[in-house]
Amino acid sequence: MNERDWLAERFDEHRTRLRAVAYRMLGSLSDADDAVQEAWLRLARSDADEIENLGGWLTTVVARVSLNTLRSRNRRREEPLGVHIPDPIVDAADSTDPEHEALLADSVGLALLVVLETLSPPERLAFVLHDMFAVPYDEIAPVVERSPEATRQLASRARRRVQGERTEPDGDIERQREVVEAFLAAAREGDFDALVAVLDPDVVSRGDFGGGHTRELRGAEAVARSAQSYARMGLVVHQALVNGAVGVVSMRGDRPFSVGAVTVRDGRIVELDFLGDPERLAQLDLTVLGRPPRLQE
Repeated sequence: MNERDWLAERFDEHRTRLRAVAYRMLGSLSDADDAVQEAWLRLARSDADEIENLGGWLTTVVARVSLNTLRSRNRRREEPLGVHIPDPIVDAADSTDPEHEALLADSVGLALLVVLETLSPPERLAFVLHDMFAVPYDEIAPVVERSPEATRQLASRARRRVQGERTEPDGDIERQREVVEAFLAAAREGDFDALVAVLDPDVVSRGDFGGGHTRELRGAEAVARSAQSYARMGLVVHQALVNGAVGVVSMRGDRPFSVGAVTVRDGRIVELDFLGDPERLAQLDLTVLGRPPRLQE
């Protein structure tokens, strides 16, 4: 084995963790892959023998690249983004791809990523590295160009923001599925009262349709009315796992119309997050769904 092959082998030992860090930071699978690739390029150009802690070094590189990407995004936006749904990770209803399981460890649901999108880049980095990957504040501080104490404050503000939202679903997948199926059946049958009954009174529904077209609805009645209107569109809705929780993929003809993540807590739906941007949907790998069972005609 030559030196480059040896280095590539060592890098591959950390690749899954690095991709997980980048995905949580960026909410984009393609951007996460770019950040990991940049880390490899920088490692290949460095004197690897001088790196004492390769995992820590690579994590720092991915964090810096991700931070720069987030800042660049913010500079390009002339107006506030509004609702942005990160890239969902879609699996068949009854199984999860092992690579996806590694990427989604620690229950990184889409609802959590939506909250992370609202943080400033330094807050997001401090929270992701410290709370999700146990990186000490004194190692994060140079990346965000703050003191360790100021970095602690960044993470604390982010943590309060995350804890203020209900992002973690019930752990029982079968119970989640029962609630989602009841919601879809009520929508299909036009049963407004049954829809409201399965929704939390403070439920929030968010939709990102691309091109600056977004939607946010709050309250059970508003969300129920919206569900009824979509049920009349003749979409075919399939079961799926979206970021490890029960969700749905809606099809119009042979094309995806939306991917929806559903957050169920205490037996009711507290959040729905829909990606309906045609360009982004076209980039998702939905082949894992095969021919899933139809929930709605």
